Amino acid sequence: MSDARLEREFSVSPERLYAAITNPADLSRWWGPEGMTLGDHTLDFTRLGPWHSVKISDAGRQMKMSGQVTSIDPPHSVGFTWAWHDENDQRGHESHVTFTVEATARGAKLIIDHKNLQDEEAVRGHSWGWNSSANRLRTLLE
Repeated sequence: MSDARLEREFSVSPERLYAAITNPADLSRWWGPEGMTLGDHTLDFTRLGPWHSVKISDAGRQMKMSGQVTSIDPPHSVGFTWAWHDENDQRGHESHVTFTVEATARGAKLIIDHKNLQDEEAVRGHSWGWNSSANRLRTLLE
C-alpha cells in the first residue's frame, strides 16, 4: 500500500482553518478539485459517523465516495475513511485520511495524510485532487 501527503500553509488562525475543514457549510464550498461541483452529500466532519459525497465534472461525470469519520480532536485533527464507489454503487478499496492543523508563525498549516492507497497511480490521482482542493480552500479562506 502507498501513502500521499500534502502540506499547505494559510494566513488564518488554526481555529478558522479547522472550522473550514470540518463544518458542512465550509466543506461544501471547497470539497473536490477545481472544475468540479459538489452534488449529493452528507459532509460533516464535526461528528463521528458516516459521510458521502458526489463530485460532478464539467462534462457531467459523477464520482461517488464515502466513509466514516473515525476521529475528531478540535482544533487539531480529524480522521476519516475513504472509498470510491463503482458504477453499481459498490464501495471499493478503503483508505484513510487525516487532516491535521498546526499553528505557524504566519497562521496555520494543513497537513493531509492519505494512507493505505492501492498503488502509485492512486497516490498520483489523490495527490493531484488534494492539491487542487487545497487551492479551492485557499480561495475560501483568503
